[in-house]
Amino acid sequence: MQVELSDIECKALLTRLLGGKLPDEHGRFGPFGGRYAPETLMPALERLEAGVMKYLTDPEFIAELGRELETWVGRPTPLAHARSLSALWGAEVYLKREDMAHTGAHKINNALGQALLAKKFGAQQVIAETGAGQHGVATAAACARVGIPCVVYMGAVDIERQAPNVDRMIQLGAKVVAVESGDRTLRAAIDEAFRNWVADPEGSYYLLGSAVGPHPYPYLVRELQTVIGREAKKQLAIMTGGLPDVAIACIGGGSNAIGLFHPFLGDDKVQLVGVEAGGRGPGLGENSATLATGTPGVLHGCYSMLLHDENGQVQETHSVSAGLDYPGVGPEHSLLKIIGRVTYISATDQEALAALQECCAAEGVLPALESAHALAGAKVWAQENPGKRILIGLSGRGDKDMPTLSKQA
Repeated sequence: MQVELSDIECKALLTRLLGGKLPDEHGRFGPFGGRYAPETLMPALERLEAGVMKYLTDPEFIAELGRELETWVGRPTPLAHARSLSALWGAEVYLKREDMAHTGAHKINNALGQALLAKKFGAQQVIAETGAGQHGVATAAACARVGIPCVVYMGAVDIERQAPNVDRMIQLGAKVVAVESGDRTLRAAIDEAFRNWVADPEGSYYLLGSAVGPHPYPYLVRELQTVIGREAKKQLAIMTGGLPDVAIACIGGGSNAIGLFHPFLGDDKVQLVGVEAGGRGPGLGENSATLATGTPGVLHGCYSMLLHDENGQVQETHSVSAGLDYPGVGPEHSLLKIIGRVTYISATDQEALAALQECCAAEGVLPALESAHALAGAKVWAQENPGKRILIGLSGRGDKDMPTLSKQA
């Protein structure tokens, strides 16, 4: 089944989104989102929703979060003019350096905010899932900062290909649980984390890492990540006197992309491009390009675009990047696709690896494999739009990917 909307409906939904009226009271972004969860979790989700609405508008909480972001995370992160890439691509390229944030990626923005919420709620432990390991590292660090025990679920496949981050989580005091069930990647880790939460919804706080899951998580994660786009918009205005022609970010679940895009949604002249993992090719199971080839369905508590077969069975995915290796996507991204505000493309494993090598050689920056997909998409866009100003969300650094990169050499 495909979701189709008229032009009038698309304009109305964008207006509501820009007006702060989405998600609605049911957690819906148009036809997407919602709350599909076991009955035992409903009270916990309702408490979370009430707490989110209270604390995200509480001046004291916002001030505390702001202080921690500045003094502990290291915000604002830099906006760098990529001079060599600009010359090579025939465009003006700017990198929003989330790799410079504490723990090495944008994930810390969300992890810190939710850890502070967990502390307010009196949680006895925090549970989390991770794919590439950056969310796990960020959660472990944030929990150490606020003083709450932390358990991180990680697929066995990802543990093997992201060994440096596993060691970092353990050093930061987290208990890392290897998930051997299912596809043994991010989807299986989320499944296991949900099972743990169902077993103890009162004492545990589930710190979800991306803009997916049951309401209010997509809203909460977006709000905590929009610091990326707000900073970049201000920094670029100071540096250039204007807006970018396009903002480009990689997208798996979609947290760094929605964080970069959201502050630009109302700027009609700014194109927005999300780059998914094209993997080995277009076949089902060969990639993680959910928005390009998926259809609507329910996964991990919300209705969104998924990679599943004609029988509704969610399929295994593939990407050289562990953080993009997921068969779903956040509901807000699904809405932005069908109303046409964001264009979603894909980059293959080889294109991402080539972009990573080019960024290393040209800029002296080792990006994460996730971020390399954004770079690959940006290079194609630059070739089609010479001389334009490109803002790229560099979501994380590539130290964690060295085991994978060494195998590619």
